[in-house]
Amino acid sequence: MTASDATQSLGAALRIAPAFVATAVDYESGVETTIEAQYRTDRGRYVLTMILNRAIAADFSEYRLKHTAPQAILQAAIPQCIALQLDDSADAKRTTVADLTTGEGRIIPPWLAQAVVKRGVKDERWEVVEILYGTAALSELPPVKLIALELGVPERTASDWIKSARAAGWLVGLTSNVGRPADI
Repeated sequence: MTASDATQSLGAALRIAPAFVATAVDYESGVETTIEAQYRTDRGRYVLTMILNRAIAADFSEYRLKHTAPQAILQAAIPQCIALQLDDSADAKRTTVADLTTGEGRIIPPWLAQAVVKRGVKDERWEVVEILYGTAALSELPPVKLIALELGVPERTASDWIKSARAAGWLVGLTSNVGRPADI
């Protein structure tokens, strides 16, 4: 999956792949799991449409074959399905959220997080909130917690920023039912 596969606009700054197939191999248990997911506008997230488990080793774990963890695969795959453009210049290219993610698992670089939490920074903040909210919502992770963690702010502040970003028109088409409600 590359940024060019993200063809569907979502919100003000995001593009997503309308559907994807992801495969994870657990060599220890001898099981391979393939999932297929499609973005559903009515649900505001990716929905699993197929899960396929198969044994790939003679001594595979029957338990692991019967009890798969598709949510973990979904959450690992989605950052590769979300693309954004960080620059407004004519020759700017889109990049995936997975490409932005650092070795420490952070999506937003620390310098950007520090810049958007400063007083008076609005549109840039809402754009970052949209990126983080979209990544969390599409992955069925709690957006408030992810935004608080990534930007180093209290969850209450993250919740307020989500409400403000939505009111400013930044979270169109994005919804989440995961985590602590933020009246969103």
